[in-house]
Amino acid sequence: MMEIIKKIGSCLATGLRFIQSHFKATLLVIFVLWLILPSSEEGITPHNLEKIALTGPILDATAIVEQLDEACENDDIKGVLFSIDSPGGAVAPSVEIAYAIKRLSEKKPTVVYAAGIMASGGYYSAIWGNEIIANPGSMIGSIGVIIEGADISELMEKVGVKTQIAHAGTYKQVGTFDRQWSNLERAELEKVINGTYDLFVGDVARARKLDLNRSSEYADAHIFTAAQAKKVGLVDSIGVEYDAKKRVEVLSKVTDPVWNKEDPMEKFMKQFAAEGVSLAHTYFPPVTLK
Repeated sequence: MMEIIKKIGSCLATGLRFIQSHFKATLLVIFVLWLILPSSEEGITPHNLEKIALTGPILDATAIVEQLDEACENDDIKGVLFSIDSPGGAVAPSVEIAYAIKRLSEKKPTVVYAAGIMASGGYYSAIWGNEIIANPGSMIGSIGVIIEGADISELMEKVGVKTQIAHAGTYKQVGTFDRQWSNLERAELEKVINGTYDLFVGDVARARKLDLNRSSEYADAHIFTAAQAKKVGLVDSIGVEYDAKKRVEVLSKVTDPVWNKEDPMEKFMKQFAAEGVSLAHTYFPPVTLK
């Protein structure tokens, strides 16, 4: 018996010495385990309602679309709150998110919540939700399209720098920054802008059941307060996130609503990835919805 006690004591002493010698490493391991392992409550009671958030410029839709599609296919999820605080962004990712919301809302109740700014591509992303609820202090709209470029020819002349370009195709230099755009080039860009604008406004009109012939009232890059947006039909009601969640619970008809809690490490990785994409688009600016 004494031998067993001695062995246990020896093991404990060895463990204590290791912790003392590697205190920082031990704390790191404990912290990582805390981040990764779910709480006992989450392990026992899986959530049946899910909040998914879209925050910041829309430059890459991959992660958000995956979340939306996973919620769509997960039979345990009975309803979704899609919270948006975004000024817009690139066209294609905004469309991807909009149609992911469309797929989701056709299968289960999906309420979109304008948490702050829901403008341009941010609004495009929202249009197919079953309902749109706006925070009283939110800014809505800016349904428009823009492409921006600089003319730094005067600066280049002062510095003494000239560009040398060989190209084939009348419009191959469209959007270059070393000279003023020609009338032909500007017309080519406007053709793309107008086509994208027609797509945007057409989808808004269909999704929100608005009169396309009166688009100048709700589109045309107008910016609205929540109350003004409700008046022109861009949102359904005004409330805070508490109200939006309650609405999801009602539409989902769940008797015991349990909402998801975002994993801290996953949230950090999303923010890290978003920063990387944002940096990349600084050097390669796309046509944007603004």
